[in-house]
Amino acid sequence: MTKPAKNKEQTILEAAEQEFLNKGFAGARTTSIAEAAGVTHAMLHYYFRTKEQLFERILDEKMRLMSQSVLTAFGQPDLPLLERIRDGVESHFDFIAANPDLPRFIVNEVFSRPERYESMRSRVREVAEVLMRDIQLELDASATRGETERINARMLLLDIISLNVFPFIALPVVEPILGDLSGNREHFLELRRAENAEIILRRLKKA
Repeated sequence: MTKPAKNKEQTILEAAEQEFLNKGFAGARTTSIAEAAGVTHAMLHYYFRTKEQLFERILDEKMRLMSQSVLTAFGQPDLPLLERIRDGVESHFDFIAANPDLPRFIVNEVFSRPERYESMRSRVREVAEVLMRDIQLELDASATRGETERINARMLLLDIISLNVFPFIALPVVEPILGDLSGNREHFLELRRAENAEIILRRLKKA
């Protein structure tokens, strides 16, 4: 009896994720989620009493995955610093590529419902504080040794996020200027992933 209940809940969550990503919180309808999940509206409310509760569950999971992707990418102290950062850029890009609607979804939710900003901010801050402290120490030590340029870790992270997120948010706008590059999306993303890593490494390498 327990296993079917768990599977049903997961089915609802998967349907809800698509509904929220496509329509945002305001546009999402629990009736549409129930229909996509193949359950009755009453059953959906049995598992998740309100749309808000369901949305928070989806948001928590996405923020957890995003945080995990960053921590995992930069959490390999046995690797040389520049190699760690390359892994970080590429792993973060891969996460966004696997969740291409997420950046636009988060931006839209923050602008449409400002009260969500503090909730998201607190989630990110918990991860960012640990990440920034450790990376800054390594960056400072490397710069002192003359191996890399001196840089603020927070600005570095902002550079990485900006480079990796922009193609997924702006692709519909910039696609006309990409020409043949946009014809094969997978090939374009491979090129962009490599280019982003090189841009960050060039910023760090000592001239």
